[in-house]
Amino acid sequence: MELNQALKKPIHMSLRSVIFVVIILFLLTGNIYFAVQYSVVKKELAETKIELQTKEFNEKILNFTSLFITKVLKAEGEVDFETRLNLENAIRNLGDNETLTQWQKFIGSQTEAEAQIEVKNLLEMLVSKIKVQ
Repeated sequence: MELNQALKKPIHMSLRSVIFVVIILFLLTGNIYFAVQYSVVKKELAETKIELQTKEFNEKILNFTSLFITKVLKAEGEVDFETRLNLENAIRNLGDNETLTQWQKFIGSQTEAEAQIEVKNLLEMLVSKIKVQ
């Protein structure tokens, strides 16, 4: 009987060890799974942020372009100070130095012919900056 009890004790300890190893493997597998899922979600978040920034930039370009067409190109006479200020703020709000430089070329035009060339360049630049997703 003592021999029988001696044999049961190591088997009992071995079963505990197996259960412990299985639990550790299960937890380790869970950690790996969640780490992979975290990585996937983090990548999707970064892509979504880029898409949102692109959409906001496109919206700013379209708002400025619409304001410019309505208030400048369709204007019957001189463009008033408030409108020029709104346009200046809108173009600066784009945060794009190249577009701002082109805007300054337009407003710095000395002749009507020069202004027409610069406004064409400005509108072409604005359209080219709209990003399709």
